[in-house]
Amino acid sequence: MSSHNPEQTSQRHLPGHIAAALARAGEPSDSAGQSWEGRDLSGEGNPLHTFDQDDGLANPDVVAAIQALRAGTGDEAGVHAALANARVFVAVVAQLGEEAMTEHGFASDKEADMALVKIKAPDGRMALPIFTTVGDLQAWHPQARPVAVYAPRAALSAVSEEAQLLVMNPGSEFTFVLRRPGVWTLAKQVPWVPSYRDESLAEVIGQAVAEHQMIDSVRLGPGRGVASRDRDGAVVGGGGVGPELNVQLVFRHGTSKELAEATARQIHTELAQDVHFAEAVDSMELSLMSTAH
Repeated sequence: MSSHNPEQTSQRHLPGHIAAALARAGEPSDSAGQSWEGRDLSGEGNPLHTFDQDDGLANPDVVAAIQALRAGTGDEAGVHAALANARVFVAVVAQLGEEAMTEHGFASDKEADMALVKIKAPDGRMALPIFTTVGDLQAWHPQARPVAVYAPRAALSAVSEEAQLLVMNPGSEFTFVLRRPGVWTLAKQVPWVPSYRDESLAEVIGQAVAEHQMIDSVRLGPGRGVASRDRDGAVVGGGGVGPELNVQLVFRHGTSKELAEATARQIHTELAQDVHFAEAVDSMELSLMSTAH
């Protein structure tokens, strides 16, 4: 996930709850482009809006969930659960509004718009960056204004901005990506079960393969894209951008390669047309295997 050259949205209006929070913070010139280091973020007029007495530091539950994930004792669902009640920051920047001609013929800003900063994932999809601390946001984009929101509201903003991913702390020691199903469930404030642990999906896949007698068994597990790496290159068992679900189709011995591949394509098409599967799975990889005898 790129941490440089953040891409501003082309939307002319912020989501309502973020625009309202921004309005409560005072004039944009109070903080745009200024360092937050050493500033008192509590009290009346603070940039954290409804989060009075907030010191701008990370939510302890989110920190604990990320530490557990990196240590191998936690999982992605634990991070999602921690975010459900956590305050995070989104990055807002001024963008050029309409221009008007002065009496001397020079162009001038007629209005100043504010826009959420979005970035592009390696697969081309749009992602909304969120940050656990003001410091992480300012280190990533010094000109951005931090706006404090609850993570579910940030997820709702991502949906309204047609961003399918939330990227937590890009450019930091460890960046965590919440994929589309996790974003949607966070926005709806309901628990999330990663697809590779969702027993209901096993039933859907079982129905899709039932008519294919040459398939001996099906195995589900995390895809190669679930894992990620921290800044030092250490592998972390979650937070990757995808693919998230690996479906192993084990064919009976003697099944031709051509038949196996054609069958896999048919199953893939059928699964993609299932509404529940499409909502619960961000991306899938099929592995074709054969029994030994």
